[in-house]
Amino acid sequence: MNEFERLVKIIERLRNPKDGCPWDIKQTHRSLIPNFIEELYECIEAIENDDFEHLSEELGDLLLHIVMQAQIAKENDKFDIDSVSKKISDKLVLRHPHVFDKKNSISSEEVQKNWERIKLDEKKATRKSVIDGIPRAMPKLIVAQRMQEKAASIGFDWKAIEPVFEKLEEELQEFEEAYRENDMEAIQDEMGDLLFTLVNVSRKLGFDAESALNRTIKKFERRFKIVEKHYKNNKENMQEKTLEQLDEIWDIAKQGEKS
Repeated sequence: MNEFERLVKIIERLRNPKDGCPWDIKQTHRSLIPNFIEELYECIEAIENDDFEHLSEELGDLLLHIVMQAQIAKENDKFDIDSVSKKISDKLVLRHPHVFDKKNSISSEEVQKNWERIKLDEKKATRKSVIDGIPRAMPKLIVAQRMQEKAASIGFDWKAIEPVFEKLEEELQEFEEAYRENDMEAIQDEMGDLLFTLVNVSRKLGFDAESALNRTIKKFERRFKIVEKHYKNNKENMQEKTLEQLDEIWDIAKQGEKS
């Protein structure tokens, strides 16, 4: 018995209504959603921190949820973990003809376009658009990028980044115009357009906007805490300082990171 088979057996044992774990027994597909999402984000955090020991542990927690979901489905005669494995294996072979058919060699960009085209063919009975099928519960920066990627897979995309920069300037001007007119509805619309175009810039440069924003959030957190620590160590009330005084310490923290 390999370790994956052992995990499946352990989950079956925990879910046994006769002598299993009371907590595990009462779980449903829906009740596990919050923990499922939390484990996913813990995996992402470990990846971003290059913490591979932690990542190994968190991937195990995520795998636990996958096996648990499959076990609950099995108990309700829906599917089991073997059918889950078979479906993803069949899908991978089908969507990688350049590997398994050995017909030709293509670039990673062409692989992504082929993936989306094959996926659309598979789902044409249930999906009417190439941009359907994106989970809207995801962070909206990721939704925007996936939507742009799907549209690009059928050629709806600028070939170079320069027109995207021009579009960014256009959207910024429209946002400023809406602000000057104090039109709150238009301001929100133009802010959305501006963000959507920024996502397009990051996509064209080869990275995802969600990760870029997360880097800035962490950077802000580090520097802000340095400012807090400065005034705490000097027994001064940060709230009594002017923005200029706070910004002076911020610049010191910023220079410290760069050096």
